[in-house]
Amino acid sequence: VQLQASGGGLVQPGGSLRLSCATSGLTLSYYGIGWFRQAPGKEREKVSCSVDGWGRPYYVDSVKGRFTISGDNVKNMFYLQMDSLKPEDTAVYYCAATDLKALKKFWGPGTLVTVSS
Repeated sequence: VQLQASGGGLVQPGGSLRLSCATSGLTLSYYGIGWFRQAPGKEREKVSCSVDGWGRPYYVDSVKGRFTISGDNVKNMFYLQMDSLKPEDTAVYYCAATDLKALKKFWGPGTLVTVSS
């Protein structure tokens, strides 16, 4: 199983970015999907996660109403649409997929998001 996040970059406050996570070696419909982030000097935090058919996605309070997680089971990819970005959203973002049977989480390398004017 491999995951690769992309789409990070430098954006001004109030701007938008869409992160993508390409996966291989798995069938995404059997996995929970999630995005995490780690800001400098801080611990990694869960930003959003979702499991098909398990109800509404989870979002950490600080991103509610601004970020949207989605997945494409045909392409085996998932995404994090980030709108109204704030400087405090600056972090390395990681995508993760969780095998729902084995309860094993797989991580991809991070992508840096910098929100600055």
